[in-house]
Amino acid sequence: MEHKDDVPALVTIRKRKAKEMENSIFSGFPMEDLNQDVLEMVLSWLPTSTFFRLTSVCKRWKSIADSASFKLACAAIPSRDPWFFMVDPNLNRMVVFDSADRNWKRLNHPTLLHNTSNYNSMPVAASGGLICFRNLFGNFIVCNPVTGSCNEVPSIDSSTQNLPLHAIVMKSSSSLHCSSHKLALVFGEIPNLSFRVYNSNTNCWEEETALQRKIVANNSMEFDSNDDNAVYFLSKSGNVVATNMQRSPGKQYSSVITSKGGEEIVYFLSSTGKVVACNLTCKSFTEYPRLLPVFSEYSIDVVECGGRMLVVLLSEFFESASLRVWWYDEDSLVWCQIAVMPPAMSNEWYGKKVDINCVGAGVRILICLNSAEFFSYVLCDLVANEWTELPKCCEDGKAIEFMSAFSFEPRIEVSV
Repeated sequence: MEHKDDVPALVTIRKRKAKEMENSIFSGFPMEDLNQDVLEMVLSWLPTSTFFRLTSVCKRWKSIADSASFKLACAAIPSRDPWFFMVDPNLNRMVVFDSADRNWKRLNHPTLLHNTSNYNSMPVAASGGLICFRNLFGNFIVCNPVTGSCNEVPSIDSSTQNLPLHAIVMKSSSSLHCSSHKLALVFGEIPNLSFRVYNSNTNCWEEETALQRKIVANNSMEFDSNDDNAVYFLSKSGNVVATNMQRSPGKQYSSVITSKGGEEIVYFLSSTGKVVACNLTCKSFTEYPRLLPVFSEYSIDVVECGGRMLVVLLSEFFESASLRVWWYDEDSLVWCQIAVMPPAMSNEWYGKKVDINCVGAGVRILICLNSAEFFSYVLCDLVANEWTELPKCCEDGKAIEFMSAFSFEPRIEVSV
């Protein structure tokens, strides 16, 4: 039997033996013996946040961090865990939430955004590894927030700038050797909507294209007040009074874009909270039936997850608050609930006139909740139906309030 005084020594011996065994297993594959291509391939799979520390490891790793071949290896990685670019009320911080490390990070302001004309530019769209900013003059700047590379989009003519703007969406594509992006704007007064597209390959705006209204047969049907399902808002459509459509500055043009069967569709919220679907390929638009019965107070936002448009809705009913995620079935023309926040989390917002601003990333949705009394950030996993409140981001011991967020992939190889 071992004496208790010998235990510390035995633990030390066992740990040393375990370490020796571990070293013997990997001694045949020391990192320094890997050729450059293999080493770059191995390092490219690390989380993006670790790339900024490569320069402090050794001279060889520092040279890798700056090499073009390493960026090509990074470009071969199919996807990365998203970062959420946070928008504060004053538009003066570059803060992201890293979903891989589950912590907050601060980024350096890109030089182009320091220009007087671009000061306090607000983010309005994101795609892939890029974020689009809009300055006070209505011009756009596309930026890789990780590397700081920026490019100013040519100004759009004043006749378009003076029209009511409903949606700003961006779509990007990347390959091993090049990357490109498009911006699409939807503007005008319903039913006279039009759109214009900027293509980075040609560096110019395409001609304005009108959208024709397409009527959905059951959009004129009313709610059945006797329908027991009304509490879940699964009944027929009705008139909605949108009393809490506040929208943060960055989500003023809350919109998303999806591709379905080769057709590109832009979704945005009308001033009354209706979802409007603009098919850019077919040059038509449709107004979806409403989700809520008459006089319900709510906050609503649209997100894109897994290639489809979803609606996140915070509503109040019978002295309780409910936050639910919905999907619109194009075949049956009805809204289907796919996720609901546990009542223990949502009920605390009852009566506080909370505004929600949401963004989708893969199978996750980040929800920013703001009211005069408090603010909170919740991450929803749609597959696991898990709802997690994120830790507060603090500066000088004080929690920072963010109004909204944009999701992007942190990629060092994407340029503009």
